[in-house]
Amino acid sequence: MKHFKADLHIHTCLSPCGDLEMSPGSIVQTAREKGLDIIAVTDHNSTRNVRPCLEIGKEFSLFVIPGCEVNTQEEVHCLCYFPDLKALDRFQQYLDEKIPDIKNNPELFGYQVAVDKDNVIVYEEKRSLYTGIRDDIEGVQQKVHSLGGVFVPAHIDRMKNGIYGQLGFIPVDLHYDALEISKRIHPEDFLRLHPELVAKKILRSSDAHFLSHIASVYTDFYLERPDWESFKKAFYG
Repeated sequence: MKHFKADLHIHTCLSPCGDLEMSPGSIVQTAREKGLDIIAVTDHNSTRNVRPCLEIGKEFSLFVIPGCEVNTQEEVHCLCYFPDLKALDRFQQYLDEKIPDIKNNPELFGYQVAVDKDNVIVYEEKRSLYTGIRDDIEGVQQKVHSLGGVFVPAHIDRMKNGIYGQLGFIPVDLHYDALEISKRIHPEDFLRLHPELVAKKILRSSDAHFLSHIASVYTDFYLERPDWESFKKAFYG
């Protein structure tokens, strides 16, 4: 087993409130400069900026996991990770069907743009990616697992958009693969508050919307190799 540093919650310039400097190239370069081995690209309710991150990641020998941060019907944020671009495309089709037709306000939430490897804008999402989609947390979880993905409720220590803050509890029939806590709390302090979660897999990621935030916290993985099979196995070992 080898040690890998992973930041599994990073937003690009496609996300609302994501800094326009968060281009795929800048993210990958910054991640490498900060010693990361694995990152996940997790824009709000969209996967359209993942491809160039994967392409540039290969050039820098950085394992980039295709992902998304979904805002559910209950306003709970959930991290969704996928094995490949085929699964990611099918998830984007699902999102396109579930995103409400509410126009984005760039002056309030920022522009929502996808760019290519050369930072040329190739797409602008006109619908708001800030709002909750038309599906509940169980529906999102089931969709992710049907595509062979990994499902992780995000920043559960936060009152806003965390599962405890929005629902008050974790549903007993919610089949999550791990739970994420934010950089605002240390894992030991969190588990003292929630001893019932001591045996669960806990991730800690930056939720970076700015380059300076990347790798501000990260999770240590011990894997046979930096690939999807080893990554997914870590959640069940």
